[in-house]
Amino acid sequence: MTLPLLLLPGMMCDARLFAPQVAAFGAEREVLLPGIGGHDSMAALAAAVLQGAPPRFALAGLSMGGILAMEVLRQAPDRVDRIALMDTNPRAETDEIRARRAPQIEAAREGQYLDVVETQMIPNYLAPGSERPDITALCREMARNLGASVFVNQSIALRDRPDQQDLLRAARLPTLILCGRHDIPCPIERHERMQELMPHAIFTIVEDAGHLPVLERPREINAALRRWLEN
Repeated sequence: MTLPLLLLPGMMCDARLFAPQVAAFGAEREVLLPGIGGHDSMAALAAAVLQGAPPRFALAGLSMGGILAMEVLRQAPDRVDRIALMDTNPRAETDEIRARRAPQIEAAREGQYLDVVETQMIPNYLAPGSERPDITALCREMARNLGASVFVNQSIALRDRPDQQDLLRAARLPTLILCGRHDIPCPIERHERMQELMPHAIFTIVEDAGHLPVLERPREINAALRRWLEN
């Protein structure tokens, strides 16, 4: 039986983030795309993902989805056959970023979460000089559809997340570590650190991409995911 593929999106993104991957892999295997906004802790979000997941699966996450994928692996290592960590971060939140969360959460509670997404998040998503109004428009639409409560839940879950470096150091499953060359929110050095922790992992840097290579460079991403799935 072909292994199901479970995809976890980034903050304020939904299944549409992975549309190119669903198109590439959906005909050959079950592709699952759970929502990740219903709880305000990584532990509770991971438990909810596992409740709806098959007994064993391949797991891939981008950004917040990658952080959540690590927690899923921590909770159920026997169920995760392989893991792909894309444009993400194994470390706990820094004090600097934690301090930024409070005004963002307050703005969201006052109904201004789209302003935060528009001014503080989306401008950092794409490679410098990239003209992709289709991607930025999609990011706005996904955020609008998810709403303020999801923004608050995800912000708190990210703020309070645990460090997962020890988890990665002990993991031995087939692993893909991938990032865009120009990722601003999750720069290359964080992925180099993950490879230090998991020297058996395949490490791929995607040229001409920022934080969302699954949309920016889907052909390269799909090829990397296929190699990982078939390894």
